Amino acid sequence: MQIHNQEGASHLTVLMLHVYDGVLRFYSGTTVEPDIYKRWFRLNVVHDVRASTVAVYVDGEHKFGTNVTPSESYYFKFGVYMQHHDQSSCMESRWMNVTLYTKL
Repeated sequence: MQIHNQEGASHLTVLMLHVYDGVLRFYSGTTVEPDIYKRWFRLNVVHDVRASTVAVYVDGEHKFGTNVTPSESYYFKFGVYMQHHDQSSCMESRWMNVTLYTKL
């Protein structure tokens, strides 16, 4: 799952959640959730644009938070993308009930 900055921003993303060796990570570093393979889980991401923060929840439990670089606009992406390391011949993700809430 990714949150991208506006086109042409100096930093392309403010959040990227990757899976390496069965561990959900912030980019390729901080562990967000271990043992993520072969199970359903609820992922909630709260992006507070005014405060320039992102919080990640797994199954309703706060797992990670960080300050992010402000941008004029953002967009979200999710799916399966080839990694630069820990590559697998079988990459799969399933998403359901995706909802985007906004607060003006």
